Amino acid sequence: MAVVMGVLIVSFGIWGIADIFKGFGQSTVAKIGSTEISLNEFRQIYTDRLQQISRQFGRPLTPDQARAFGLDRQVLQQTIAEAALDEEARRLRLGQSDEQIRQLIMNDPNFKGVGGNFDANRFQAMIRNFGYTEQRYVAEQRKVSLRRQITGTIGAGLEPPKTMLDVLTRFQNEQRAIEFVRLDAAQAGTIDAPSPETLAAYFEDHKVQFRAPEYRKIAFVMVSPEEIGKWSEVSDEDAKKAFEQRKDRLGTPEKRQIQQLVFPNVADAQAARERLVGGMSFEDLGKERGLNASDIDLGLVTKSSLDAVVGEAAFALPAGEISQPIQGALGTSIVKVDKIEPGKEADYASAVGDIKREIATERARVKVAELRDKMEDERGGGASVIDAAQKLGLTAVTIDAVDRSGRAPNGQPIANIPQGLDVVSQAFNTDVGVDNDSISFKGGYVWYDVLAITPSRDRNLDEVRDQVEARWRQDQIAAKLKAKATEMVQKLEAGGKLADEAAAIGAKVETAAGFKRDDTPAGLPAAVVTAAFRTAKDGVGQTAVSGGSEVIVFRLTDIVDPAVDAASDAFKKLKESLDRAQTEEQVASYVNKLETDIGTTINQAAFAQVTGANQQ
Repeated sequence: MAVVMGVLIVSFGIWGIADIFKGFGQSTVAKIGSTEISLNEFRQIYTDRLQQISRQFGRPLTPDQARAFGLDRQVLQQTIAEAALDEEARRLRLGQSDEQIRQLIMNDPNFKGVGGNFDANRFQAMIRNFGYTEQRYVAEQRKVSLRRQITGTIGAGLEPPKTMLDVLTRFQNEQRAIEFVRLDAAQAGTIDAPSPETLAAYFEDHKVQFRAPEYRKIAFVMVSPEEIGKWSEVSDEDAKKAFEQRKDRLGTPEKRQIQQLVFPNVADAQAARERLVGGMSFEDLGKERGLNASDIDLGLVTKSSLDAVVGEAAFALPAGEISQPIQGALGTSIVKVDKIEPGKEADYASAVGDIKREIATERARVKVAELRDKMEDERGGGASVIDAAQKLGLTAVTIDAVDRSGRAPNGQPIANIPQGLDVVSQAFNTDVGVDNDSISFKGGYVWYDVLAITPSRDRNLDEVRDQVEARWRQDQIAAKLKAKATEMVQKLEAGGKLADEAAAIGAKVETAAGFKRDDTPAGLPAAVVTAAFRTAKDGVGQTAVSGGSEVIVFRLTDIVDPAVDAASDAFKKLKESLDRAQTEEQVASYVNKLETDIGTTINQAAFAQVTGANQQ
């Protein structure tokens, strides 16, 4: 669903744009050749991208976070890059027919329904969810298609050097083996209880770690097809009616293994048929015409996948028979049916559950749209989330106190927030009394209010005494384990044996072998794997894990340098990855040159206004 094509990724951000910032028209963010990117247009693009990335992260990004990640510049650069490609497409007079765009959209698996066919209702719901009208979505897909024509040509034929592939393959597939010992609380020895003075001093030094977080009281109401669909009762009469309408796509259609030869006219086709009836095979006749087996054998196909006239004739033939010449849209065909795979008629009893759910969801989408409009009207009139929900017969959820991590004052996660709904982070980015925008969630919407704010504060020692003592004890254990591990490493480097050192502290020696850089062997923390690949053969090292409550001392016992197998799946995947990287770099260079040649200017003030940089 992303507007931009896959090859135009964040890599554009590496091509600096600071040297083209200039101030001009207040309502324009950037100008590339004759194309102007308006302030409102860029705001829409930037907001869409923030929402997309927020959904991937599972929480919303604040403007400050987005700028810290460089997302503002990356989105601007990508928008400029797309505009430059659009300018180039116009210069090259590239085009895409309405029918090609229609087929592109209809073949998108995102828009297919239960039966595997294009679902217009699903299409409308999904693009509306992402903020598109049908006209805008079609226009964007036309642009994307033209950009692909250009970038596909730029990246064609690129091959990564064999030396690079060999080096990276060895790097990725190198294997190592270690022997190691775990040091935990048992090896730290007895930790006496701290004196009151010691604990008080520790608390003063670490007071910030024990602050009470800011809490917020929030209320929210959710309207989604899933929730509303639960209320909707679909009658058997409606389900049976829908079943009859959808019977064909719910069942399994008949399939036939078909061979086909196409001729320019009926006379040639009739002459060829006589030779086929006389014993010549389709394959041999195809070879005479310069065709291979895949050109002749259509495979197991359904009637609807063929030209209408050819389909009617082919699905009327018995198995093994050769047709008379068939005048189709692409020429005159002769077909032979090799095998028939009978279809299976849909059964109402087995399909009724899915049909009722589908009908309920379709009805719910309409209901969601109605409730959205009514909710927005109520909110626009000044009603709170709770009051608006009550008036519309919806259930509002009130959470008395929640911190930024979604936990209550008792430290437990808030239970009545649906999984995946990040209303908490949104609530911490607003204030009491603010009319907040709704959140898109599961094909529906969530409205929320911040009802009260309890500021963060310093706790006193009595409130958190048990937590402070537990943290102090953890630090004592970590310090003792680090000292003991350092002593062990020194002895091993001086020629000692790991087995002897382990026996001396009551620990056992473990081994791990054949692991690669990205592996996670059972029982071996990732930090130890990383340390092992920084260590020379027979070298020793130590790595603290679990926040320092455990330290692992290890010796690297073996390094296996793998042979390069160019036929392996791993090698092929690496090559594909490098191909993509080279293509992206090549396209980025090309677009950068386009921007320079066409001429690019950016309105820094308008850019800062959209991204929030002028509010610092």
